[in-house]
Amino acid sequence: MSLIPVTILTGFLGSGKTTLLKRLLTEAHGQKIAVIENEFGEENIDNDILVADTEEHIVQMSNGCVCCTIREDLRETLADLVKQKKAGTLHFERVVIETTGVADPGPVAQTFFMDDEIAESYLLDAIVTLVDAKHGEQQLDARQEARRQVGFADLIFMSKTDLVSEEAADALSHRIKHMNPRAPQKRVHFGEVPLKEVFDLKGFNLNAKLDIDPDFLSEGHHHGAHDHGHVHGADCGHDHDHGEHCDHPHHHAHDDDVKSFVYKSTKPFNATRLEDFLGSMVQIYGPRMLRYKGVLHVTGMDRKVVFQGVHQLMGSDTGPKWAAGEQKISKMVFIGIDLPQDLFKAGLDQCLA
Repeated sequence: MSLIPVTILTGFLGSGKTTLLKRLLTEAHGQKIAVIENEFGEENIDNDILVADTEEHIVQMSNGCVCCTIREDLRETLADLVKQKKAGTLHFERVVIETTGVADPGPVAQTFFMDDEIAESYLLDAIVTLVDAKHGEQQLDARQEARRQVGFADLIFMSKTDLVSEEAADALSHRIKHMNPRAPQKRVHFGEVPLKEVFDLKGFNLNAKLDIDPDFLSEGHHHGAHDHGHVHGADCGHDHDHGEHCDHPHHHAHDDDVKSFVYKSTKPFNATRLEDFLGSMVQIYGPRMLRYKGVLHVTGMDRKVVFQGVHQLMGSDTGPKWAAGEQKISKMVFIGIDLPQDLFKAGLDQCLA
């Protein structure tokens, strides 16, 4: 049996997860999707979609959907689904897990790496986060769960942009980009998203290319701690013609505890030193390291080394060969809660050959 792809759908209360999920379930795509819902959520799938006896743990629906509420440990629920799939009593091709609006997606993601039985049956494809354009700024200010949901995302959908001005949506988008530069952002209207934009994203695929905004990586990007306290004429981190000022409306300050930073070097890494250093940092800061990923130039290797991690779980793999004439450069992005950026960068410098 090939691995079953899993998408984690997260986002703060009222961000539109259920609307998006409804859309995915009712679209005529011919796929059978198993949905695992965290039943503590204020927003379960509406009854017009999910007509179920509340005593039942798993419900087969008319459009080929299977829905479960988590009444036990997630691991057990996933194992139970696989058992029934193998026995031929349930038919589904992929799983969507909808977390509650106040959930930290980290422990959900870790389930797919820490348990051998689950890892042998499922492939975590991506964490998709919805952010409510109307209340997003306020939620990011007030709730760490909302900031973590952004930090963990492989893809971010901004909903309810019709309720705010273009300037406000751009400001929120800019803020999110600094919290998580590796997640592409898309604006959605009432959950109208083609399936191909939600599934098979390979956000957790080690060999997927490292998507970091090129402006974010450009030399002379001086955001430092990303406090967004811009003054007129200050470097905004985007390319402008000489004398042109940044017109983004970022005159308010956000000192988010979830921040990202990028490390780059054209010098190769010493593999042993790097492994020791990253291992020690993960031991100390792992709970605060939400997502980290990199493409590395390692001494003595003609292939790229791709690494990534979630909290304390870190893995690496050999990627494609460096192309003829391609500049061998290591690029790493770290997304976490109040990580000591200078300490990481100094330590990584020490790992260079």
